[in-house]
Amino acid sequence: MLLGTIVNFSAIIVGSLIGLLVKGGVPEKISNTIMQGLSLCVIYIGISGAIKGSNVMLIIISSVIGGFIGELVDIDNLLKKLGDRIENKFKGRGIKISEGFVTASLLFCVGSMAIVGSLESGLQGNNKILFAKSMLDGVASIIFSSTLGIGVMLSSVSVLLYQGVITIAASGLKAILIQSVITDMTAIGSLLIMGIGFNMLGMSKIKVANLLPAVFIPIFYQLILNLMR
Repeated sequence: MLLGTIVNFSAIIVGSLIGLLVKGGVPEKISNTIMQGLSLCVIYIGISGAIKGSNVMLIIISSVIGGFIGELVDIDNLLKKLGDRIENKFKGRGIKISEGFVTASLLFCVGSMAIVGSLESGLQGNNKILFAKSMLDGVASIIFSSTLGIGVMLSSVSVLLYQGVITIAASGLKAILIQSVITDMTAIGSLLIMGIGFNMLGMSKIKVANLLPAVFIPIFYQLILNLMR
């Protein structure tokens, strides 16, 4: 059941290692331009997924409720603290971890392929989407780790836990995870990807991690509908 997620986890590690090896040979000017280009691509990916949402009102309500829950827990701060804690262990070695860890974890976890791929893996045992995502994440890891450092590699653990939990939980939620629910979850995740892109460009400081609970609100909405019938 977890084969697709394990392959994805491994691809990020391999890609990050390659990126770290070539990091010293990429001038800062070129790295900055590449990051700006990647940021625009991230925004495009977010837009293309967000417009597929089928229930605009539910997406808005999910964002409000999810943001409220996320701020109460302060997921963004917890992720940064975790990154900073790891970074402090490498203090004095010139290694920056927090930014790469948080950015890559969010980017690799909240996308439509992460959500839909994990659901298909759990519901049908179909890992095709996660295998395709593994290739994309592997290439992205090379580029991101060459600019953001070793924190990108550590994001592989976030992917393993996040996709693993969704995959395992999906098998027990077959009655709720109908196509409209999956579509709305994907749309919300895509909106968060747009936020990541804007943050990468320095245009905003959206606490994307604090909006993560919004992705799962459509599941509870469908559960309530099922109970009312």
